[in-house]
Amino acid sequence: MSANIDFEIVEQPPAIHVYKGGQRYTLSPLWLRERTQAHDQLEPMTQQRLFDSHAIDINLTITSLSKPSADQIQVLFSDSHEEIFDLNFLAVEIRDDNHFPVATSWDATLDQKMLRFDWTQVIANDETFQQSLDAYLRYGYLVLFNVPTDPERILEVGAKYGYVKETNFGRYFEVYSRPSGNDLAYRSVALGPHTDNPYRNPVPGIQLLHCLVNETSGGLSTLVDSLRVLETLKHEMLEGYQLLKQTPVRFRFIDAGTELVTHRSMIQTDANGQPTGVHYSPRLDALPLLSDKETRLFHQTRQRLSELFNDPRFEVRFALGGGELMMFDNSRVLHGRTSYDTSEGHRHLQGCYLDTDGPRERYASLLKTTKAKEEIA
Repeated sequence: MSANIDFEIVEQPPAIHVYKGGQRYTLSPLWLRERTQAHDQLEPMTQQRLFDSHAIDINLTITSLSKPSADQIQVLFSDSHEEIFDLNFLAVEIRDDNHFPVATSWDATLDQKMLRFDWTQVIANDETFQQSLDAYLRYGYLVLFNVPTDPERILEVGAKYGYVKETNFGRYFEVYSRPSGNDLAYRSVALGPHTDNPYRNPVPGIQLLHCLVNETSGGLSTLVDSLRVLETLKHEMLEGYQLLKQTPVRFRFIDAGTELVTHRSMIQTDANGQPTGVHYSPRLDALPLLSDKETRLFHQTRQRLSELFNDPRFEVRFALGGGELMMFDNSRVLHGRTSYDTSEGHRHLQGCYLDTDGPRERYASLLKTTKAKEEIA
């Protein structure tokens, strides 16, 4: 019928059987009734229901079935609702696909040229903008060049890709050597791979770093894809991997005027339990209270995770020059920096955070715009 979905319609007793991936399912009348496409039950633009599906009678049944055509099925429910369903629509609902690019893990062999985009073209051309969104959603980061270096330009770039998130650091923050700064990012020391602000709830989803000037030979930016590292960790230490995934850890930030504390697992997962990133910052976490045996396993696994994050096999490294900006998924792609010598010259970056869903929303909007243009043509 449609991409490995086949239907079997049984008229007596009424039933719809579905074959997917070698398995057979029988569609529940509740599942089917909730997916009504009737005009008096569904608002056409938003696809929001005009009725409360949670109030459907739990004892709902299918009274009768028939096939008006090869691709349609007519269903009469015990609540007297009658509807003709398109089987292709039902197949799409069963697959529950989305149109977003699939995350692709990477290591040091990644071709970084694929992730570089000219900002002047991004703002002038929807096709280039969509290509940059596609790259970001697949690989978790991108680099823009030809970004003007006037103050607060980072907010314009942030607004293009999503929604800027204000924190106690402000709408954006300055990154340059400040011996009295409240974070090591404001010093010239090397920074290992880490997640920013794992002590927040929610953790900032996306980080932007815009280089205004870089006159130093050091201060190289480093990025590591946690998805690729977690594949290795799971293969090597499955029991410890599961412990890191399931055990909440305390993350805490303190300065003269602020204290922020939260508890979350080091490995971040989606609703299906699949890893989507990590909460990783050796300067801010604390071992959880476990048995001695579990604590040693937790620490051993955490130690191995650190070794992998710092392994050159998984790291891309590059100099971020004036007018260049990198945007990365704060949980998926860990970022760091090599040390630099302030006596060589000035190094000044600006940073800000975005909510996670911004690029996905922008991507979906572009898909709708493209589809509308194609229908008009």
